[in-house]
Amino acid sequence: MPTPESFPIEKIFVPTKQKKTIKPEIVAQIAESILDIGQQAPIFVRLDGDRLVLVEGLHRLEACKALGETTILGVLVPAEIAQHKPQLAERPEVEAERIKMARLKQLRLEKEAAEASTAALKGAGATEAQRFRPTKGVRDNPKASPGRTAKSKPKSLSDWITQQKGSGGRY
Repeated sequence: MPTPESFPIEKIFVPTKQKKTIKPEIVAQIAESILDIGQQAPIFVRLDGDRLVLVEGLHRLEACKALGETTILGVLVPAEIAQHKPQLAERPEVEAERIKMARLKQLRLEKEAAEASTAALKGAGATEAQRFRPTKGVRDNPKASPGRTAKSKPKSLSDWITQQKGSGGRY
């Protein structure tokens, strides 16, 4: 396998058919990974006259463009190998990169779900507390005197007399 070398990004031609397969979320994930640990897997390019044609690594190329890079790590492959592109995808380091990106995506999704769940629980707890707050009325007021409540019954004769005096009634 040839050793990776640095290629100018502006000199790499991406076929129209490949451009249509760009997934922005994958480009963003790879860009974050490149910022954290650098480019780990080279792209594959082939010569076509005086230009370089991308064979494999569209999302890595786009991630480097998004980060403002002017060069990218790549491997120049012969046109015969470029025609057998599926063989390149079966390489262990390419598969390892895909697995790593899938794992990073899964971790990010789990983190976002946990944050959303926590926020929802906090929001629901506040509304539950507000919704079930008892309203204060005369009957719920412990300071209200027994004579002033609508249907309070005196517990003793002296309570009844006191209640009658307070209401202006005769006994």
